Amino acid sequence: MAKTNPGRFFEDYTLGQVIEHAVPRTVSGGERALYHALYPARHALYSSDAFAQASGLPKSPIDDLAAFHVVFGKTVPDVSLNAVANLGYAEGRWLKPVYEGDTLRSTSEVIGLKQNSNGKTGVVYVRTRGMNQRDEVVMEYVRWVMVRKRDVDAPAPEAVVPELSKVIDAKDLVIPEGLDFSNYDFTLAGEAHRWGDYEIGETIDHVDGVTLEEAEHMMATRLWQNTAKVHFDATFRPDGQRLIYGGHIISLARALSFNGLANAQMIVGLNGGAHANPAFSGLTVKAWSEVLDKAETDVPGVGAIRLRLVATKGGAPFALRGEDGKYLPEVLLDLDYWALMPV
Repeated sequence: MAKTNPGRFFEDYTLGQVIEHAVPRTVSGGERALYHALYPARHALYSSDAFAQASGLPKSPIDDLAAFHVVFGKTVPDVSLNAVANLGYAEGRWLKPVYEGDTLRSTSEVIGLKQNSNGKTGVVYVRTRGMNQRDEVVMEYVRWVMVRKRDVDAPAPEAVVPELSKVIDAKDLVIPEGLDFSNYDFTLAGEAHRWGDYEIGETIDHVDGVTLEEAEHMMATRLWQNTAKVHFDATFRPDGQRLIYGGHIISLARALSFNGLANAQMIVGLNGGAHANPAFSGLTVKAWSEVLDKAETDVPGVGAIRLRLVATKGGAPFALRGEDGKYLPEVLLDLDYWALMPV
């Protein structure tokens, strides 16, 4: 009997299948230090215990996206080891902050399957939940992945594409217990712009750019224990290039968005997302945002803002799709999320 795990192929998934992912991970200050070393991450709530305590939290949590990467990384050996590409996200919610000392594990349920017309690949939809050591769900999200078939002659399953909400209702966003922006220090946060200063439809060019380095994306992929072959093995793709982990682009774009959105402190909802085009080392990533919506909350000093975050490989800001409705070739990421901001 083979002792090694080749990973699941498309025909190995069944609708309703629940996968308990291996290797729980206890997070520490090391995750924060490495995250801030890989990205120019500067949001104050995740950088300073004192700032977090002044905002009503017991201490500074691990960055939302760092926690996401840990939970996501657990799923890769079971969901996307043989993936061609990670295609999109929906219905993501951050339910509890993750602190140093918390131990995270992941579980996924297969909620959709659809074989592609070429008969060589199929799309797998999973709902993933990340739990802490108290079995509390700290986040949940849906993603869909294009996965290779082991046997192209294997029969196609009945196609089931789940109906997913395009937008999380603001009333369903979970605001961390104790969070209070009544005494928010805008000077320490880095910008004076508050929730009331942003208008729906406003666009923001985040100006800065970062050139992708092979070493950095490989370090990030290893840090999150993401074992997908397309990220590690240069022989896995016909072009001999290692595909950069989509989460690396998400975190990089989020970090770049600090310039203009420094007070969009906490990500609490992921409405949707698409990795529009592949990214490889040597590209220079820039980012821009659009304000899609705003909502009041019943928490002191806290408002919710819905943002579109777009990462490009140096393309002109505010250009997203061509006349044919498809993403422009320079667009890398289109992410729709809710964040919390001082009113």
